[in-house]
Amino acid sequence: MSAEPAPRAQAAAHGPGTVEFIALVAMLFATVAFSIDAMLPAFPEIAAALTPEAPNRAQLVVTAFIFGMGLGTLFTGPLSDAFGRKPVIVAGAALYCLAALWAGVAGSLESLLAARVVQGLGAAAPRVVTLAIVRDLHAGRRMARVMSFAMMVFTLVPAVAPLMGAGIIALAGWRGIFAAFVAFSLVSTLWLALRQPETLPPEARRPFRAAVLVEGIAEVIRRRRVVLAILAQTLAFAMLFTNLASNQQVFDITFGRAASFPWWFAGIALIAGTGSFLNAQIVERLGMRRVAAVTLAVLSAISLAAALALWAGLSGDLGFAVYLFWNTAIFFSAGLTLGNLNALAMEPLGHIAGMAASIVGALATVGSVAIAVPLGLTFDGTPVPLMLGVAACALGALMLVRAIGD
Repeated sequence: MSAEPAPRAQAAAHGPGTVEFIALVAMLFATVAFSIDAMLPAFPEIAAALTPEAPNRAQLVVTAFIFGMGLGTLFTGPLSDAFGRKPVIVAGAALYCLAALWAGVAGSLESLLAARVVQGLGAAAPRVVTLAIVRDLHAGRRMARVMSFAMMVFTLVPAVAPLMGAGIIALAGWRGIFAAFVAFSLVSTLWLALRQPETLPPEARRPFRAAVLVEGIAEVIRRRRVVLAILAQTLAFAMLFTNLASNQQVFDITFGRAASFPWWFAGIALIAGTGSFLNAQIVERLGMRRVAAVTLAVLSAISLAAALALWAGLSGDLGFAVYLFWNTAIFFSAGLTLGNLNALAMEPLGHIAGMAASIVGALATVGSVAIAVPLGLTFDGTPVPLMLGVAACALGALMLVRAIGD
Protein backbone atom coordinates (compact mmCIF):
# COMPACT_ATOMS: atom_id res chain seq x y z
CA MET A 1 0.00 0.00 0.00
CA SER A 2 1.34 3.41 -0.93
CA ALA A 3 2.04 5.99 1.75
CA GLU A 4 -0.58 8.62 2.46
CA PRO A 5 0.08 11.89 0.57
CA ALA A 6 2.05 14.39 2.62
CA PRO A 7 -0.59 17.15 2.75
CA ARG A 8 -3.28 14.73 3.91
CA ALA A 9 -0.98 13.19 6.52
CA GLN A 10 -0.04 16.63 7.85
CA ALA A 11 -3.67 17.67 8.11
CA ALA A 12 -4.57 14.49 9.95
CA ALA A 13 -1.69 14.84 12.40
CA HIS A 14 -1.67 18.56 13.09
CA GLY A 15 -4.68 20.21 11.47
CA PRO A 16 -8.23 20.81 12.63
CA GLY A 17 -10.67 17.95 12.95
CA THR A 18 -13.35 17.32 10.35
CA VAL A 19 -15.97 19.53 12.00
CA GLU A 20 -13.59 22.44 12.54
CA PHE A 21 -12.18 22.05 9.01
CA ILE A 22 -15.66 22.23 7.48
CA ALA A 23 -16.48 25.28 9.62
CA LEU A 24 -13.23 27.00 8.58
CA VAL A 25 -13.84 26.25 4.90
CA ALA A 26 -17.39 27.55 5.22
CA MET A 27 -16.27 30.81 6.82
CA LEU A 28 -13.60 31.42 4.19
CA PHE A 29 -16.14 30.80 1.44
CA ALA A 30 -18.58 33.06 3.29
CA THR A 31 -16.31 36.06 2.72
CA VAL A 32 -17.94 36.34 -0.69
CA ALA A 33 -21.52 35.81 0.51
CA PHE A 34 -21.15 38.32 3.32
CA SER A 35 -19.60 40.87 0.95
CA ILE A 36 -22.61 40.59 -1.36
CA ASP A 37 -25.60 39.94 0.88
CA ALA A 38 -24.85 42.53 3.56
CA MET A 39 -24.96 45.18 0.83
CA LEU A 40 -28.49 44.36 -0.34
CA PRO A 41 -30.39 46.46 2.27
CA ALA A 42 -28.10 49.41 1.47
CA PHE A 43 -29.27 49.85 -2.13
CA PRO A 44 -31.78 52.66 -1.39
CA GLU A 45 -29.24 54.56 0.76
CA ILE A 46 -26.44 54.14 -1.79
CA ALA A 47 -28.77 55.25 -4.59
CA ALA A 48 -29.87 58.33 -2.63
CA ALA A 49 -26.29 59.29 -1.73
CA LEU A 50 -24.37 58.52 -4.92
CA THR A 51 -26.75 58.04 -7.85
CA PRO A 52 -30.12 59.70 -7.15
CA GLU A 53 -30.70 60.36 -10.85
CA ALA A 54 -30.44 56.62 -11.71
CA PRO A 55 -31.20 54.57 -8.60
CA ASN A 56 -31.14 51.27 -10.47
CA ARG A 57 -27.36 51.66 -10.83
CA ALA A 58 -26.94 50.93 -7.13
CA GLN A 59 -27.23 47.21 -7.86
CA LEU A 60 -23.88 47.47 -9.67
CA VAL A 61 -22.15 47.27 -6.28
CA VAL A 62 -22.98 43.56 -6.42
CA THR A 63 -21.93 42.84 -10.00
CA ALA A 64 -18.77 44.98 -9.69
CA PHE A 65 -17.65 42.87 -6.75
CA ILE A 66 -18.46 39.62 -8.56
CA PHE A 67 -16.63 40.81 -11.68
CA GLY A 68 -13.49 41.61 -9.68
CA MET A 69 -13.72 38.25 -7.96
CA GLY A 70 -13.99 36.52 -11.33
CA LEU A 71 -10.86 38.24 -12.59
CA GLY A 72 -9.00 37.46 -9.40
CA THR A 73 -9.76 33.76 -9.60
CA LEU A 74 -7.65 33.54 -12.74
CA PHE A 75 -4.49 34.34 -10.77
CA THR A 76 -4.99 33.22 -7.18
CA GLY A 77 -4.96 29.51 -7.99
CA PRO A 78 -1.67 29.57 -9.93
CA LEU A 79 -0.15 31.79 -7.24
CA SER A 80 -1.17 29.25 -4.61
CA ASP A 81 0.34 26.45 -6.72
CA ALA A 82 3.64 28.38 -6.72
CA PHE A 83 3.79 29.88 -3.22
CA GLY A 84 1.46 27.72 -1.14
CA ARG A 85 -2.18 28.00 -0.16
CA LYS A 86 -1.96 29.98 3.09
CA PRO A 87 0.28 32.88 1.95
CA VAL A 88 -2.00 33.62 -1.00
CA ILE A 89 -5.15 33.64 1.15
CA VAL A 90 -3.49 36.02 3.62
CA ALA A 91 -2.34 38.35 0.83
CA GLY A 92 -5.82 38.33 -0.72
CA ALA A 93 -7.37 39.15 2.64
CA ALA A 94 -5.05 42.14 3.01
CA LEU A 95 -6.10 43.48 -0.41
CA TYR A 96 -9.75 42.86 0.44
CA CYS A 97 -9.50 44.83 3.69
CA LEU A 98 -7.71 47.77 2.07
CA ALA A 99 -10.35 47.94 -0.67
CA ALA A 100 -13.13 47.79 1.93
CA LEU A 101 -11.63 50.80 3.68
CA TRP A 102 -11.48 52.62 0.33
CA ALA A 103 -15.12 51.78 -0.39
CA GLY A 104 -16.10 53.10 3.02
CA VAL A 105 -14.91 56.60 2.16
CA ALA A 106 -15.81 56.64 -1.57
CA GLY A 107 -17.33 59.96 -2.62
CA SER A 108 -18.88 58.84 -5.90
CA LEU A 109 -20.52 55.74 -7.32
CA GLU A 110 -17.62 55.32 -9.73
CA SER A 111 -15.12 55.32 -6.87
CA LEU A 112 -17.27 52.88 -4.91
CA LEU A 113 -17.54 50.52 -7.88
CA ALA A 114 -13.78 50.65 -8.46
CA ALA A 115 -13.20 49.80 -4.80
CA ARG A 116 -15.68 46.93 -5.05
CA VAL A 117 -13.83 45.52 -8.06
CA VAL A 118 -10.57 45.56 -6.10
CA GLN A 119 -12.34 44.10 -3.08
CA GLY A 120 -13.55 41.29 -5.33
CA LEU A 121 -10.00 40.67 -6.51
CA GLY A 122 -8.95 40.15 -2.90
CA ALA A 123 -11.95 37.96 -2.10
CA ALA A 124 -10.98 35.62 -4.93
CA ALA A 125 -8.19 34.22 -2.75
CA PRO A 126 -10.32 32.66 0.01
CA ARG A 127 -12.93 31.61 -2.54
CA VAL A 128 -10.58 29.78 -4.93
CA VAL A 129 -7.65 28.72 -2.79
CA THR A 130 -9.92 27.25 -0.12
CA LEU A 131 -11.39 25.03 -2.83
CA ALA A 132 -7.84 23.96 -3.74
CA ILE A 133 -7.20 23.11 -0.06
CA VAL A 134 -10.27 20.87 -0.06
CA ARG A 135 -9.10 19.26 -3.31
CA ASP A 136 -5.63 18.72 -1.80
CA LEU A 137 -7.22 16.63 0.93
CA HIS A 138 -10.23 15.00 -0.80
CA ALA A 139 -11.37 13.85 -4.25
CA GLY A 140 -14.47 12.84 -6.17
CA ARG A 141 -17.70 12.19 -4.29
CA ARG A 142 -15.92 12.56 -0.96
CA MET A 143 -14.94 16.07 -1.99
CA ALA A 144 -18.53 16.79 -3.04
CA ARG A 145 -19.77 15.58 0.35
CA VAL A 146 -17.32 17.79 2.27
CA MET A 147 -18.27 20.71 0.07
CA SER A 148 -21.95 20.07 0.73
CA PHE A 149 -21.48 20.18 4.50
CA ALA A 150 -19.37 23.34 4.14
CA MET A 151 -22.08 24.92 1.99
CA MET A 152 -24.66 23.96 4.62
CA VAL A 153 -22.75 25.92 7.28
CA PHE A 154 -21.98 28.67 4.79
CA THR A 155 -25.73 29.14 4.23
CA LEU A 156 -26.05 30.68 7.69
CA VAL A 157 -24.05 33.71 6.53
CA PRO A 158 -26.42 34.70 3.70
CA ALA A 159 -29.27 34.19 6.16
CA VAL A 160 -27.97 36.74 8.65
CA ALA A 161 -25.96 39.06 6.37
CA PRO A 162 -28.87 41.28 5.23
CA LEU A 163 -30.09 41.51 8.83
CA MET A 164 -26.60 42.48 9.94
CA GLY A 165 -26.37 44.96 7.08
CA ALA A 166 -29.68 46.53 8.05
CA GLY A 167 -28.58 46.75 11.68
CA ILE A 168 -25.27 48.36 10.75
CA ILE A 169 -27.04 50.87 8.50
CA ALA A 170 -29.36 51.80 11.35
CA LEU A 171 -26.42 52.36 13.72
CA ALA A 172 -23.66 53.73 11.49
CA GLY A 173 -25.05 54.30 7.99
CA TRP A 174 -24.32 52.26 4.89
CA ARG A 175 -20.60 53.06 5.02
CA GLY A 176 -20.29 51.19 8.30
CA ILE A 177 -20.87 47.92 6.46
CA PHE A 178 -17.34 48.08 5.07
CA ALA A 179 -15.85 48.11 8.57
CA ALA A 180 -17.76 44.88 9.23
CA PHE A 181 -16.20 43.38 6.11
CA VAL A 182 -12.73 44.13 7.49
CA ALA A 183 -13.54 42.54 10.85
CA PHE A 184 -14.99 39.40 9.23
CA SER A 185 -11.96 38.92 7.01
CA LEU A 186 -9.51 39.40 9.87
CA VAL A 187 -11.22 36.74 12.00
CA SER A 188 -11.36 34.10 9.24
CA THR A 189 -7.78 34.74 8.11
CA LEU A 190 -6.41 34.56 11.63
CA TRP A 191 -8.26 31.27 12.17
CA LEU A 192 -6.67 29.85 9.01
CA ALA A 193 -3.20 31.09 9.93
CA LEU A 194 -3.31 29.58 13.43
CA ARG A 195 -5.09 26.26 12.85
CA GLN A 196 -4.73 24.95 9.28
CA PRO A 197 -1.35 23.52 8.20
CA GLU A 198 -0.14 24.22 4.68
CA THR A 199 -1.60 21.55 2.36
CA LEU A 200 0.81 22.01 -0.56
CA PRO A 201 4.40 21.06 0.34
CA PRO A 202 7.28 22.84 -1.45
CA GLU A 203 8.16 19.79 -3.55
CA ALA A 204 4.65 19.73 -5.06
CA ARG A 205 4.61 23.38 -6.11
CA ARG A 206 4.67 24.60 -9.72
CA PRO A 207 6.72 27.68 -10.72
CA PHE A 208 4.71 30.78 -11.50
CA ARG A 209 5.79 31.12 -15.14
CA ALA A 210 3.79 32.07 -18.21
CA ALA A 211 4.62 28.81 -19.98
CA VAL A 212 3.37 26.78 -17.02
CA LEU A 213 0.18 28.81 -16.85
CA VAL A 214 -0.51 28.39 -20.56
CA GLU A 215 0.12 24.66 -20.26
CA GLY A 216 -2.29 24.41 -17.35
CA ILE A 217 -4.98 26.40 -19.15
CA ALA A 218 -4.60 24.19 -22.21
CA GLU A 219 -5.00 21.07 -20.10
CA VAL A 220 -8.18 22.41 -18.54
CA ILE A 221 -9.89 23.55 -21.73
CA ARG A 222 -9.04 20.51 -23.85
CA ARG A 223 -11.00 18.21 -21.55
CA ARG A 224 -14.57 18.06 -22.88
CA ARG A 225 -16.04 16.98 -19.55
CA VAL A 226 -14.43 19.91 -17.74
CA VAL A 227 -15.54 22.47 -20.33
CA LEU A 228 -19.15 21.25 -20.20
CA ALA A 229 -19.11 21.42 -16.39
CA ILE A 230 -17.73 24.97 -16.52
CA LEU A 231 -20.44 26.08 -18.95
CA ALA A 232 -23.15 24.50 -16.80
CA GLN A 233 -21.70 26.18 -13.72
CA THR A 234 -21.69 29.51 -15.57
CA LEU A 235 -25.43 29.27 -16.17
CA ALA A 236 -26.06 28.10 -12.59
CA PHE A 237 -24.16 31.09 -11.21
CA ALA A 238 -25.98 33.41 -13.62
CA MET A 239 -29.33 32.33 -12.15
CA LEU A 240 -28.08 32.99 -8.62
CA PHE A 241 -26.46 36.35 -9.36
CA THR A 242 -29.46 37.60 -11.35
CA ASN A 243 -31.68 36.85 -8.40
CA LEU A 244 -29.31 38.43 -5.89
CA ALA A 245 -28.94 41.66 -7.84
CA SER A 246 -32.69 42.07 -8.37
CA ASN A 247 -34.10 40.69 -5.13
CA GLN A 248 -34.28 43.90 -3.12
CA GLN A 249 -35.94 45.78 -5.99
CA VAL A 250 -38.63 43.13 -6.44
CA PHE A 251 -39.42 43.08 -2.73
CA ASP A 252 -39.54 46.90 -2.69
CA ILE A 253 -41.02 47.97 -6.01
CA THR A 254 -43.19 45.00 -6.96
CA PHE A 255 -44.49 43.94 -3.58
CA GLY A 256 -43.84 46.95 -1.30
CA ARG A 257 -41.95 44.91 1.32
CA ALA A 258 -38.59 46.71 1.52
CA ALA A 259 -38.69 47.04 5.32
CA SER A 260 -39.18 43.31 5.86
CA PHE A 261 -36.79 42.22 3.08
CA PRO A 262 -33.89 41.20 5.40
CA TRP A 263 -36.21 38.92 7.38
CA TRP A 264 -37.68 37.29 4.28
CA PHE A 265 -34.17 36.83 2.89
CA ALA A 266 -33.04 35.19 6.13
CA GLY A 267 -35.94 32.74 5.98
CA ILE A 268 -35.21 31.93 2.34
CA ALA A 269 -31.53 31.30 3.07
CA LEU A 270 -32.24 29.03 6.03
CA ILE A 271 -34.76 26.95 4.09
CA ALA A 272 -32.52 26.82 1.04
CA GLY A 273 -29.63 25.61 3.20
CA THR A 274 -31.34 22.25 3.43
CA GLY A 275 -30.46 21.80 -0.24
CA SER A 276 -26.79 21.43 0.67
CA PHE A 277 -27.70 19.07 3.52
CA LEU A 278 -29.80 16.94 1.15
CA ASN A 279 -26.99 16.87 -1.38
CA ALA A 280 -24.55 15.65 1.28
CA GLN A 281 -26.88 12.75 2.03
CA ILE A 282 -27.54 11.60 -1.54
CA VAL A 283 -24.59 12.61 -3.73
CA GLU A 284 -22.39 9.62 -2.92
CA ARG A 285 -25.25 7.25 -3.69
CA LEU A 286 -26.75 8.92 -6.78
CA GLY A 287 -23.76 10.73 -8.24
CA MET A 288 -23.03 14.39 -8.91
CA ARG A 289 -24.34 14.45 -12.47
CA ARG A 290 -27.71 12.88 -11.74
CA VAL A 291 -28.43 15.12 -8.75
CA ALA A 292 -27.56 18.26 -10.72
CA ALA A 293 -29.62 17.22 -13.74
CA VAL A 294 -32.79 16.46 -11.79
CA THR A 295 -32.47 19.72 -9.85
CA LEU A 296 -32.08 21.81 -13.00
CA ALA A 297 -35.08 20.14 -14.65
CA VAL A 298 -37.28 20.87 -11.65
CA LEU A 299 -36.07 24.47 -11.37
CA SER A 300 -36.79 25.17 -15.03
CA ALA A 301 -40.35 23.86 -14.60
CA ILE A 302 -40.90 25.95 -11.45
CA SER A 303 -39.58 29.08 -13.17
CA LEU A 304 -41.84 28.68 -16.21
CA ALA A 305 -44.90 27.98 -14.06
CA ALA A 306 -44.20 31.00 -11.82
CA ALA A 307 -43.68 33.30 -14.81
CA LEU A 308 -46.94 32.13 -16.36
CA ALA A 309 -48.86 32.68 -13.10
CA LEU A 310 -47.62 36.25 -12.64
CA TRP A 311 -47.96 37.08 -16.34
CA ALA A 312 -51.59 35.93 -16.16
CA GLY A 313 -52.24 38.59 -13.53
CA LEU A 314 -51.69 36.89 -10.18
CA SER A 315 -50.74 39.60 -7.69
CA GLY A 316 -51.09 40.64 -4.07
CA ASP A 317 -50.34 38.10 -1.38
CA LEU A 318 -50.78 35.16 -3.76
CA GLY A 319 -48.39 36.69 -6.27
CA PHE A 320 -45.88 37.33 -3.51
CA ALA A 321 -46.22 33.72 -2.34
CA VAL A 322 -45.43 32.49 -5.86
CA TYR A 323 -42.40 34.77 -6.06
CA LEU A 324 -41.23 33.68 -2.62
CA PHE A 325 -41.48 30.00 -3.56
CA TRP A 326 -39.58 30.59 -6.81
CA ASN A 327 -36.96 32.66 -5.01
CA THR A 328 -36.40 29.93 -2.44
CA ALA A 329 -36.19 27.30 -5.18
CA ILE A 330 -33.27 29.14 -6.81
CA PHE A 331 -31.23 29.19 -3.61
CA PHE A 332 -32.24 25.62 -2.75
CA SER A 333 -31.11 24.40 -6.16
CA ALA A 334 -27.71 26.06 -5.69
CA GLY A 335 -27.00 23.61 -2.87
CA LEU A 336 -27.74 20.71 -5.21
CA THR A 337 -25.87 21.98 -8.26
CA LEU A 338 -22.91 24.31 -7.63
CA GLY A 339 -20.85 21.99 -5.45
CA ASN A 340 -21.52 19.05 -7.75
CA LEU A 341 -20.64 20.98 -10.91
CA ASN A 342 -17.44 22.18 -9.25
CA ALA A 343 -16.53 18.64 -8.28
CA LEU A 344 -17.27 17.38 -11.81
CA ALA A 345 -14.95 19.99 -13.25
CA MET A 346 -12.19 19.47 -10.68
CA GLU A 347 -12.21 15.66 -10.51
CA PRO A 348 -9.76 15.03 -13.38
CA LEU A 349 -7.49 17.92 -12.36
CA GLY A 350 -6.19 17.07 -8.90
CA HIS A 351 -2.56 17.34 -10.03
CA ILE A 352 -3.08 21.04 -10.88
CA ALA A 353 -5.77 21.80 -8.32
CA GLY A 354 -4.91 25.47 -7.80
CA MET A 355 -4.70 26.21 -11.51
CA ALA A 356 -7.87 24.24 -12.19
CA ALA A 357 -9.78 26.04 -9.45
CA SER A 358 -8.71 29.37 -10.96
CA ILE A 359 -9.70 28.56 -14.52
CA VAL A 360 -13.02 27.03 -13.51
CA GLY A 361 -13.83 29.89 -11.15
CA ALA A 362 -12.75 32.67 -13.52
CA LEU A 363 -14.63 31.41 -16.55
CA ALA A 364 -17.78 30.54 -14.63
CA THR A 365 -17.89 33.78 -12.63
CA VAL A 366 -17.03 36.29 -15.36
CA GLY A 367 -19.30 34.46 -17.79
CA SER A 368 -22.16 34.47 -15.32
CA VAL A 369 -21.81 38.24 -14.75
CA ALA A 370 -22.04 38.77 -18.51
CA ILE A 371 -25.38 36.95 -18.40
CA ALA A 372 -26.67 38.27 -15.07
CA VAL A 373 -26.21 41.99 -15.78
CA PRO A 374 -28.48 42.16 -18.85
CA LEU A 375 -30.96 39.78 -17.21
CA GLY A 376 -31.10 42.01 -14.14
CA LEU A 377 -31.69 45.07 -16.30
CA THR A 378 -34.82 43.44 -17.76
CA PHE A 379 -36.61 44.16 -14.48
CA ASP A 380 -39.74 46.10 -15.48
CA GLY A 381 -41.59 46.28 -12.19
CA THR A 382 -42.46 42.57 -12.23
CA PRO A 383 -40.21 39.51 -11.84
CA VAL A 384 -41.62 37.81 -14.96
CA PRO A 385 -38.61 38.62 -17.23
CA LEU A 386 -36.25 37.42 -14.48
CA MET A 387 -38.18 34.15 -14.15
CA LEU A 388 -38.06 33.53 -17.88
CA GLY A 389 -34.33 34.23 -17.92
CA VAL A 390 -33.72 31.80 -15.08
CA ALA A 391 -35.82 29.15 -16.85
CA ALA A 392 -33.69 29.53 -19.98
CA CYS A 393 -30.46 29.26 -17.97
CA ALA A 394 -31.71 26.17 -16.13
CA LEU A 395 -32.69 24.43 -19.36
CA GLY A 396 -29.33 25.28 -20.94
CA ALA A 397 -27.43 23.98 -17.93
CA LEU A 398 -29.54 20.81 -17.94
CA MET A 399 -28.57 20.07 -21.55
CA LEU A 400 -24.90 20.62 -20.74
CA VAL A 401 -25.00 18.32 -17.71
CA ARG A 402 -26.66 15.58 -19.75
CA ALA A 403 -23.95 15.96 -22.38
CA ILE A 404 -21.21 15.33 -19.79
CA GLY A 405 -22.11 11.65 -19.56
CA ASP A 406 -21.33 9.25 -16.72
